[in-house]
Amino acid sequence: MPSEEELFAAVDSLLEGEPQLPPPAERARLREAAGVTQARLATALKSTTQTVKNWESGRSEPRPPRRQAYMRLLEGWAAKYPPEPEPLPETFPGPATQPPVEPVTPAPASAPVSVAEPTAAVRPSVSRRPPAKKTVTKSVAVDPRFPNGPLAVLDGDGQAYCFGGIVLDCPATTIAQLVDWTLTESGIGAARLHRNGKDSDPLIVLTLAAAVKLGLPERLEGAEARRSLRLPEDHPVVKQLTRAKWKLTKRGFGPWARIYRPAKAGHRQCVQLAILPWDALDTRAWPGVADLEPADVARVLGVYAQRVITPRGSTAVSGLELMTALRPPTRAVKNEATGEWVSGHNPGSLGTEPVDPAPPEATLEHPVARGWTGGFLDEEAYQWVRDPQLLSDEECLLPCAVGLDINTAFLAAAARLVVGLSGPEHVRRPVFDKKIPGSWLVDLSHIELDPRLPSPFTPSGRRPTGPAWYQTHTVAYAAELGYDVAPIEAFLRRETGAFLDPWHDRLKTAYVDTMADLGVTKDLTETAFLAAMEQHKQADPGLAAVLAAIKATVKGGIGKLRERPQGRHYRDGERWPALERPTWRPDIRAAVISKARVNMHRKMLNTAKATGRYPLAVLSDCVVYASPGPSPLDFLPRTPDGKPLPGSFRLGPTPGLAKLEGVQETAWAVDLMEQGLNPARHIKGGDAVLEDGE
Repeated sequence: MPSEEELFAAVDSLLEGEPQLPPPAERARLREAAGVTQARLATALKSTTQTVKNWESGRSEPRPPRRQAYMRLLEGWAAKYPPEPEPLPETFPGPATQPPVEPVTPAPASAPVSVAEPTAAVRPSVSRRPPAKKTVTKSVAVDPRFPNGPLAVLDGDGQAYCFGGIVLDCPATTIAQLVDWTLTESGIGAARLHRNGKDSDPLIVLTLAAAVKLGLPERLEGAEARRSLRLPEDHPVVKQLTRAKWKLTKRGFGPWARIYRPAKAGHRQCVQLAILPWDALDTRAWPGVADLEPADVARVLGVYAQRVITPRGSTAVSGLELMTALRPPTRAVKNEATGEWVSGHNPGSLGTEPVDPAPPEATLEHPVARGWTGGFLDEEAYQWVRDPQLLSDEECLLPCAVGLDINTAFLAAAARLVVGLSGPEHVRRPVFDKKIPGSWLVDLSHIELDPRLPSPFTPSGRRPTGPAWYQTHTVAYAAELGYDVAPIEAFLRRETGAFLDPWHDRLKTAYVDTMADLGVTKDLTETAFLAAMEQHKQADPGLAAVLAAIKATVKGGIGKLRERPQGRHYRDGERWPALERPTWRPDIRAAVISKARVNMHRKMLNTAKATGRYPLAVLSDCVVYASPGPSPLDFLPRTPDGKPLPGSFRLGPTPGLAKLEGVQETAWAVDLMEQGLNPARHIKGGDAVLEDGE
């Protein structure tokens, strides 16, 4: 039996325990009482301002040796600045009658994102500060395999900021250790978007301090071409990964590095890294995000990952990856002979093997185009300016030039778009059928339309001069306008499907939900919509960056369907890596752009019929009109009951509807037109509109 003295000694040791830091609020009070800023404290403790903020908000706790130094400092301040005694409460007899009870407002259907409890192996810090403004979105079930979300942003103090406010302690001091920790302890990742697809690899975003701590250079050499560069194979970090039997993809160790080991028993071992100081986040697609604090970067990328996909590279790469994630090329099928489950083709997908285009659909560099002299498909977005001599005096006297922009025009064109899933079949003297996707050689030069409108058949808006290759939607529009079409030959695809439908649906929902979070909802009146659009980016810059990334994902994803060869070592006629993807499909890109251009022309034609107004210029999805006032409501056509005219431009926050792009003086627009410049490019105030795929 233990003696009484031994028991008392054991109890006393429990009572003493490890010295505890004061509560987070008291830490902040003591620092403020001493007149020390968070930045000055961070410098003294050889840490970062964000880390001090986390200590004072309860999101994380300091680790040795900073913990002992911080505690000593707080104890010294506590002796100098004791807390003021709380005043005694005044007696209050209470009201004579009970106040009326306010009715309880039911919770909205769209609840904040729920975050599951973390696994026992990882102990995230829990925030004790008042809850910050949350992004309202549809409730999403958290996969128990990935309780800490799809990604984390690592700072120089070893703290990994996850989506939902979770902060993890990451003990890794090398890239190899970071990869091991991510796969075995972090609880980071995301479930597949389709039951036949694959789970998303965890993404770790490295800040400058984290990158340097892990042995990476602050910048890659050659700042002007940094995105195409990578670490040399003899760099210590690359050697370190090789020794640990990790592999890099052919992209090497660049701004977006994918580190993996071959899958075992169907289990993937892969981690994606994004290195912020190496410009992993392009400012055009992610404006201002790289300069945010780690927790805010995690929030922005987390919202994008939840609504679109975990970033896997540029937004263009993510847009292309999303297509495959939603339409996986294979699925499990049962072998009737053996009873075993094997990999088989997934109907509606593009399959696993690349399909070469027809010669007129290819680019000049493509091997199938060598020796081809029959012309090429030219389905591109509009770049058209009306001949200034066709401007009327009435138009020139109108005070305003108003630019309208179609919300994600390419995304709207992808809705219910039937594309070819198989290779092309060459047919001579075919009978045109608008239900068959393909490329048609047809003469549309006899079609004469009002010269105040661009031709719907060419991206330049000029009338065709003879036979040319057109995508199905362009030829179908000529038939819709009442003209006979007699194709000379065609390359047609007999196996068809709406391959882009799930891609369209997911991105449309992401766009609409993000616009709603920024205060631009579908139930707004046109006047309220225009007012909301004037300030929606200021409402939440982080979510405004998510919106920009979603739009860049649409344009970049479509552009990637016809990725051109890159690198100084390429020679004409050689194949390049992109051609080995089943998603290298210039015919699908042409179908989207053709439909978007036709949709734009149809709206301009209906507007002209209803109002007699014609556009001054068009650039991709932006059109400029002369207007009696600075608002689109001053010139858009209406029905007799005051509603927007069906088939013309309509204002609203959903894909395919229009928003105000910018307003300038009509004289300004006419001056640009006379110089041969496009007012639609600069209607915002000098900012050029991004071209497809940029």
